[in-house]
Amino acid sequence: MQKLDLKKTFKTLYNPPSKIVQLVEVPRFKFLMIDGSIEPGREPGNSPAFQEATEAIYGAAYTLKFMIKQRQDEPIDYPVMALEGLWWVEDGRFDIKIKDNWFWNLMIMTPDFIDDSLFQEALARLAKKRSSPALSRLKLESFHEGLCVQVMHLGPYADEPETVARLETFARDNQLQFDYKHHEIYLGDPRRSKPEALKTILRHPVSKI
Repeated sequence: MQKLDLKKTFKTLYNPPSKIVQLVEVPRFKFLMIDGSIEPGREPGNSPAFQEATEAIYGAAYTLKFMIKQRQDEPIDYPVMALEGLWWVEDGRFDIKIKDNWFWNLMIMTPDFIDDSLFQEALARLAKKRSSPALSRLKLESFHEGLCVQVMHLGPYADEPETVARLETFARDNQLQFDYKHHEIYLGDPRRSKPEALKTILRHPVSKI
C-alpha cells in the first residue's frame, strides 16, 4: 500500500521553529473548508456553530482517509492533516481579547488527488452516520496563500499577541506589508493538552512594499 505524509513532504511549512521567524512561499493546496462566525457573547470554545463545523470538517477528513485507504484499486494510507483556522473581523482590527466579532474559515489540507466526486461520496457516507446542518456548508477548494511570515507559537492562545508582534517586526524590518488576517495551524488539542504545552503555527500573508 502506498503511503503519503503531506506534513513530512511540506515540513518547512508545517514544522517551523519557534525561535526564528521564517519567510515562506506557500503554494496552492487543496482544502476541505467551512466558514462562519462566532455568535455574540460566545468564543470558539463555547460556540455551537464552531463546534458543529469542527466536527463536520474532521468527519469529512477521516471519511475520505478511510475511503482511500480501503479502496481496492491503488489504496493510499495518509494521515489527516492539522486543522487550520483563518480568523478576521470585518469592522476594526482583530483583537484576541474580543472574540464574539470574529469570522472564521476552518480548513484541513487534503491530498491533491481528492476530487469533487470523492468529496461528494464522503459527504453522503457521513450524512448517513450523523445529521448536521454544517455538512451542507463544507466545501472542497484550492487556496493559494503565497508569500507569508510564520513561526511556531508555544503556549496558550491568549499569549499569541506577543508572537504576532514578532511577525510584525520581522515584516517591517524586511520592508513587507503585513496582512492582519490571522492564520492558526493547530498542532495540539486544547481539550487534551495543558495550555502551556500547546503548539500552534502562526502564519500571516505579506507583500513587498
